[in-house]
Amino acid sequence: MLRPTVIKAIPMNDYKLSLSFDNGETKIFDVKPYIKGTWFGELKNASYFMTVHPNGFNIEWANGQDICPDDLYYKSE
Repeated sequence: MLRPTVIKAIPMNDYKLSLSFDNGETKIFDVKPYIKGTWFGELKNASYFMTVHPNGFNIEWANGQDICPDDLYYKSE
């Protein structure tokens, strides 16, 4: 069976995302451990963080930051 893919991403407080997957599951993913360096550091800006959206495979932000689909599913609670 293929890993489920994100169909909806809702930004939450404290740099967390509520993710809905195509298998009907909804999980919470903590982005904080990824926010470091210059590339992912842009996500510290709360307004920018809120622009997250699914792209048909995983999630991404306007400047191209994305997170591995396996992490999104298997590291979510």
